[in-house]
Amino acid sequence: MVIQGYRVLEALNVRTMGCGKKTLVLSHGFGGDESAWNKILPSLATNFKVILFDMAFSGNVNPNHFDFDTYASLSAYATDLLTILEELKVEKCFYVGHSVSAMVGCIASIQRPQLFEKLVLLCASPRYLNDESYEGGFEREDIEGIFGSIKYDYKAWVANFAAQVVGVDDPRLVKEYSTTLGNMKPEITLAIAKTIFESDKRSMLSEVKTPCSIIQTKNDVVVPMVVPYYMQGRLGGGDKSTAT
Repeated sequence: MVIQGYRVLEALNVRTMGCGKKTLVLSHGFGGDESAWNKILPSLATNFKVILFDMAFSGNVNPNHFDFDTYASLSAYATDLLTILEELKVEKCFYVGHSVSAMVGCIASIQRPQLFEKLVLLCASPRYLNDESYEGGFEREDIEGIFGSIKYDYKAWVANFAAQVVGVDDPRLVKEYSTTLGNMKPEITLAIAKTIFESDKRSMLSEVKTPCSIIQTKNDVVVPMVVPYYMQGRLGGGDKSTAT
């Protein structure tokens, strides 16, 4: 598979590290890039063959590779992931997906379940909008406010959003995230934000048969604490899936 004339491995800056017998795939979240894993990568590489890459929306990826129509669906990102695994001849892997990458991993595991031994879902959500029977964390006006802020003053939105998402008084972490988020083109940020915040993957959860571990941080401004338990009760892996 190619992206705008480039092989996926090249276009998405795919790297492999380590020499373990088992393969671990790391996929970053919204506003990030593969540097998100830098602090834990050395220890992981002592036990696994680690594969990491930049999502197509990342500021590390040539923006000319981002096709707005193609990447309007999370399924396109799952296709990228499966292409990477195919080109690297991965037969089985552990997959760690943060934020939007968690749902991307779920989609990929439905399409090719034999490739995934376990999914580790960090701060995952199948839907961000509230409805009568579901707490996703956002009302429609909240989402529209985010879209409007991205369009009106991107730099100001990045600074504010980064501070909120990091959620701790650590200027270094806020700066790291605001840098990777700010490296994205505003129009790409807006496009992927719409894809994420307007998605609804709740009906898909029962199709995920791969065992999952759902890990959720406290005081997450994006994903309420009820969401991981909602997912745990609906993932098709049943008692093989855990939420912490």
